[in-house]
Order: sequence, then structure tokens, then C-alpha cells
Amino acid sequence: MARIHIGVGGWTFPPWRGVFYPKGLPQKDELAHAGRHLTGLEINGTYYRLQSPESFAKWHDEVPEGFVFALKGSRFVTNRRVLAEAGPSLEKFFASGLSALKDKLGPINWQLAGTKQFDGADIDAFLSLLPRSVDGVPLRHAIEARHESFRHPEFVAIARNHGVAIVVAADGEYPLFTDLTAPFAYLRIMGTTAAHAAGYAPKALDAWAKRAKALAKGEGLEDLAAPVAQAAPKAPRDVFLFVISGEKERNPAAARELIARVKG
Repeated sequence: MARIHIGVGGWTFPPWRGVFYPKGLPQKDELAHAGRHLTGLEINGTYYRLQSPESFAKWHDEVPEGFVFALKGSRFVTNRRVLAEAGPSLEKFFASGLSALKDKLGPINWQLAGTKQFDGADIDAFLSLLPRSVDGVPLRHAIEARHESFRHPEFVAIARNHGVAIVVAADGEYPLFTDLTAPFAYLRIMGTTAAHAAGYAPKALDAWAKRAKALAKGEGLEDLAAPVAQAAPKAPRDVFLFVISGEKERNPAAARELIARVKG
């Protein structure tokens, strides 16, 4: 059955101490606490620098079964004019030990720079470089396009051909894509505000929980925005939903509210 994983970006954020993390909780215990209350995390540190096999193994052991870590792909891969030339950087990234996450490895989000414009041949070549497994651990890939030029049926067709999910980046300043192109869906919602204790109004939380459950059942996101290309065949999809940016202090509360609604 399709599963829904909901969380936030990272787990080290001082304003969460005394809010999401109990007052006095040692910093070394914060990941374990997050693992008890969320069902996934998006690791941003992998975007900035290579991590170690020991770190990945430690993170794996600190969270419960069923928890997943999505990873931001390295900026040394994505922040380049020609993505098709990223082969050596990709090799370094996948040799960094992320397979130590084992069954807790979620999708890898290849977030493109906001200035990166759509070039069909380059995107196709880049997605062709992405491996399907590392050290026997299956890999899932998502691509986050942040330029309006990607709003093109060819982009959708290329992503669908490679089984790569197009990130649904919602409630923020970036282009919103709702085309489903992989056996899973990757959502990043960025609209939390200080006006609500849980970051979003109850009605908005209800809507996002309903969308997550609809995706898991095989439905689409037509209520959110029209897809760029022809809708994909209906099929249950694992869902990875992360509350990112916005009023960051509120993000764990929003994630917990969404988890409760999905379970309810």
C-alpha cells in the first residue's frame, strides 16, 4: 500500500527548542525526538557538503522503522550551466555513504537554481545520469524546477520517461507544478505564517491532508492547479510532504497536524 511521510526540513533549528523540542532536551536527542513525532525529514545539509557514511548510519539508527530521510542533492551537481556535465560530481555524491540509510532513504531532491532555464536536451541527459541504486539500495529521484520556462509539456514528458518526480512546490514564490511523473509524489509546502499556531489555518491543513490521501489513493492534484501536460494514469503513490520555509518556527506544528489528519 502507498505510504504518506510528513515532516520538515532538517532537525537542528534553535527556535524549535522549547517549542517543538521539550525544554532542556539535549541537542544530541533532537533527531530521536523528531523521529517519534514526524514520519520523515528532508536533509538540507547534503546540498551544501558531502556527509560521511558514519553520519548516515547514525541517523538511520536514531529514528524508528518506517521513518524516511529525503536528501537535497548536492549543489555541486545542480548549480552548473550544463547539467549533462555533472557526472563526476554525481559520482562523489553517491560515494559519500548515503546507502547507510538503507530502507530509510527517501527520494533525492535535485533542486535547480531559480536562474536555470529549461533546456530539454540538457535535462534529459542529466536525468539519464541519475543511478537507480547505490550499494544495492534503490534510489528515487525528484527534480525541483524554479524557473517558469519549465512549464512545458516536454519537461513533463522527460521526467515521466525517467520516472523522476517533479516537485510540487506550493504556497511560495516558485512555479507550481502538479504533474505526476513518478511512482511517488514529492510535495514542499511553504506557506506557514505566524498568524496560526500550527502555521496554517485549520481549513488549509484539512486541504493538504486531503490532497496527500488522494495522491496515495491514485488521484491527482487538479484542485490545486491544472497540470502542464496530459494527466498520468491513476495509480497509488507514496507521498513525501515536507513543510518548508515560511514561518519556520511553526513548521513542526504544521507537520504534526497534518500527520494527525492523515491518520484520522
